[in-house]
Amino acid sequence: MSPDAVLQELVSTYGPCGHEDAIRDICLRELSALTDEVWVDAAGNAIALLRGDPGDTHAPPVRVMAHMDELSMVVKRVEPDGTLRLSPLGTMYPGNFGLGPVAILGRHETLTGVLTLGSEHTTKESQRIWETKPDQGDKALDWLHVYVFTGRTCAQLERAGVTAGTRVAVHRSKRDLIRFGDYIGSYFLDDRAAIAVLLATAQRLQDSPESYRGDIYLVFTTAEEVGANGGVYAARTLPDGITVAVEVGPTEQEYGTSVHGGPIVAYSDALTVYDKTVADGLMDAAKRQGLAPQPAVLGAFESDASHAKAIGTCPRAGLLCIPTLSTHGYEVIAAGAISDATDVLVSFLLSPGSSAT
Repeated sequence: MSPDAVLQELVSTYGPCGHEDAIRDICLRELSALTDEVWVDAAGNAIALLRGDPGDTHAPPVRVMAHMDELSMVVKRVEPDGTLRLSPLGTMYPGNFGLGPVAILGRHETLTGVLTLGSEHTTKESQRIWETKPDQGDKALDWLHVYVFTGRTCAQLERAGVTAGTRVAVHRSKRDLIRFGDYIGSYFLDDRAAIAVLLATAQRLQDSPESYRGDIYLVFTTAEEVGANGGVYAARTLPDGITVAVEVGPTEQEYGTSVHGGPIVAYSDALTVYDKTVADGLMDAAKRQGLAPQPAVLGAFESDASHAKAIGTCPRAGLLCIPTLSTHGYEVIAAGAISDATDVLVSFLLSPGSSAT
């Protein structure tokens, strides 16, 4: 498949936290012919190994991580009328993805429902709706205000395997990539765009006449949005080395970053200070590719690598980001951003002169 087709397939495929199976299958399919070994670990991470030079005993392994899970919802309870109350899985609010169709991923059947607030044509008697109106209660729309209309009875939902704990995802009808000018827009570029970077990196490394020194592990992680469970497990169980997370990165004035600019290299985030040698190595790799990397000190941001570094399961860590407008919402990236991030990652992994190694 072409890179564009793979990205569309990734975006279209449901992958809530703890329900990443379909995304993992795509990763395994694409990696099987590009790497030396592919497996799934006990945490559900998909891992691909590219073996380095066996004669070079000084180069540390590099673990590159992109997460498979997406921002999603989980059923908190099934009401007697067959409607569903939800809790978020990850930092998101109803306004991030809007009201509309959702996929209810029951154990036996996937159903369609509609995330709804209710009618705007209501008075103070409908307090739940009334308090969200800007000219009335003026409260931000939150999860206690919305519910999923299923059109099913409780008995029908039970037969479909819909209970508390069932994952709910934004419906596939809202998952088409939109191309406009020099940009691409979609939900769930976090972290499907980063997965596309790792898959393209595997292809580039296979085709490269250059050799890489140490072993490279491409790790597609589970449950990053709810605590980076998969990434932390992989960092603990794979051979010690450098851990680099690939993510979408916020483009805001407070960080001095722009969606028009080159790849973002983070020097810190809300959880950790990334290793300067690794960050400098990523900056150097970008400059070798003729790009203008954007160094950043991020707040309200976490990654697989920063979680692992913060609790001591990896000795050195870095973060490479695709510049992204409206992270955790309807996300926008430059049309060439995935290719640029791939160029940087490949250069970083191949260069024996990298300051990170």
